[in-house]
Amino acid sequence: MRGIAVAWICALALWPLLAVAQLPASEKERDQAIDEHVESLKEPLYSPFIERYILDEVRSLRIDMERKHRELTQEVVDRELGAADKAVSYATNTVTYFFYLIAGVSSALVVIGWNSLREIKEKVHSAASEQVAELVMEYEKRLRIIEKQLKQETAHIESNREEITRTQEIHSLWLRASQETNPAGKIAIYDQILATRPNDIEAITYKADAALDQGEPQWAVNLCRHALQLDDSNAHAFYQLACAYASMDHLDEGARYFAKAVGQSEIYREELDRDPALAPLRDHPLVHELLESVPIGKA
Repeated sequence: MRGIAVAWICALALWPLLAVAQLPASEKERDQAIDEHVESLKEPLYSPFIERYILDEVRSLRIDMERKHRELTQEVVDRELGAADKAVSYATNTVTYFFYLIAGVSSALVVIGWNSLREIKEKVHSAASEQVAELVMEYEKRLRIIEKQLKQETAHIESNREEITRTQEIHSLWLRASQETNPAGKIAIYDQILATRPNDIEAITYKADAALDQGEPQWAVNLCRHALQLDDSNAHAFYQLACAYASMDHLDEGARYFAKAVGQSEIYREELDRDPALAPLRDHPLVHELLESVPIGKA
């Protein structure tokens, strides 16, 4: 039933694209028809319900993986213990047969008159004790190794469980942030994400975007510089710096950071004409000069 539900949701999401597939066969006409269809869309092709469903599926898959990992570990431990038990039984039988052999030989020697019964008994006990002590030490060593491996696997499983829990919480916070319209509310949600993952660069740059919406460009600059300390090639941080400096009328700085953003990711080139925050840079000659030096086509 879960697979049928996923297929139905994907079909609803892709229905407009299937309609576009029936457009004219000419590539130019088809591209033009697709552009017209995309421009005519009134709302996105996805919904929070679809995103929530996918997140739940990811969570279910991770829980299943953790359970399988735990079952596999338990099976390995059971097999190790079974092998150890068989080895101990084999060693015990060997010592017993060895004792019988020595007893028989000693009895023969007593009959012949080479040794007394007391000497034979002491030698048999000494030999048996040495063999048993060696076997006990060997299997104690193996059991310590197995115990160490079990502790490591337990710690690994616990770490994975905590990471899954943190990831689920962060996904939930990102979903709330995408639905929040108030910049102050978005900043509060991004702070919760950063409290869980202090070095989450994406949360830092989106917090800078919300700070710009609040009219705090200098705060946005500080956040973006912190993000670049963690990743000096982060395109979104360069883009937010360009927007912040443009809002402060530092157009040369904004132009240079916008060119760096385009250099890292070509998708930002089109934002110059679409983003109102970049309006002061559109007619700035340095922007066009720098963009001409950036090779087109870098993803």
